[in-house]
Amino acid sequence: MTGKAVDVRSKILAWKAQLRAPFLTASGLPIILGTSVALALHGIVLWDVFFLAIVAGLCLHLGANSTNDYFDHTEEGSGSDDINVNLVRPFTGGSRMLQKGVLLPKEVLAGSLLFFMVGSLIGLYLVYSRGLFILVLGLIGAGSGFFYSAPPFRFVNRGIGELVIGLNFGVLTTFGGYYVQTLDFNPEPIFASIPLATLIAGILFINEFPDYNADKGAGKRTLVVRLGRKKASRFYAILMVFLYTYTLIAGFLQLISITSLITFSTLPIAVFATRHTLQNYESPQDISPANASAVVLHLLFGIGLSIAYVLDYFRLGFLWIMLFSVVFLLSSSIFVWCISKSNHNTG
Repeated sequence: MTGKAVDVRSKILAWKAQLRAPFLTASGLPIILGTSVALALHGIVLWDVFFLAIVAGLCLHLGANSTNDYFDHTEEGSGSDDINVNLVRPFTGGSRMLQKGVLLPKEVLAGSLLFFMVGSLIGLYLVYSRGLFILVLGLIGAGSGFFYSAPPFRFVNRGIGELVIGLNFGVLTTFGGYYVQTLDFNPEPIFASIPLATLIAGILFINEFPDYNADKGAGKRTLVVRLGRKKASRFYAILMVFLYTYTLIAGFLQLISITSLITFSTLPIAVFATRHTLQNYESPQDISPANASAVVLHLLFGIGLSIAYVLDYFRLGFLWIMLFSVVFLLSSSIFVWCISKSNHNTG
């Protein structure tokens, strides 16, 4: 293999790591949920529109990821990712491609702008085919994603980064996934998005614990830095209580599908993540099982919400609801058992 071929291969592998594809569920799930709500309420799914919305959402997410890495790095090596020695891979500390020198800052910035451009072009087509309101949603989504870490706003430095991400990857994206299908202003997709908004904000929040010292040293005023780790661990517990309390009340009030209560089958993961955070908030490495649990909780809860609306559309009965509840409960319990065993063996 020639030197040029090796260089191309190394760049491809570097970009694979840079993009952090496993975390794209954060933008994909809310679009799927919004589409599921559209199916349940209107009985339609425009598959070409769904595909374009997914691709646009993923591109904007990839652009935001790269922008965040770019602005968390400085040439002097004083950025929050640069000075982070307590990172927990792959959840915190960025992709590390800039810190390793595998990618140049200008390459990461160019990649970020390219993804934003592709996402925006697809968005413009959706504006043309589905209406001007899509432009409003797209501008808010792209703008908040870019300025999450970019000047002059730098939402992450103002202690509202978690709120911005929750609204963006929860409320905005879910409603967008619904609206682009139906062109209908209905509050139900917004009500249905609140759990996902809470969960994605929770992922970001819990990932800030290992980065506490680096963020504080770089002047990055995340919510964990502002609260301190002890109070922040309690706040995470409050988030989890809110998540299930809201889902229960919203379900019984029929603000969301009552079938959404199948998501209570994910409680074992939430309990594990909360307890582990309360016990290990000061230890970057020991808290890592909670980081992983937060990601899996978001995934299973989001799938559960989406399935609930699909079940409503097909008018499937109690036995099907119980079947999915058991499947989610078993999946959650097996995950907790595996990660607890792994953590015990590591310890």
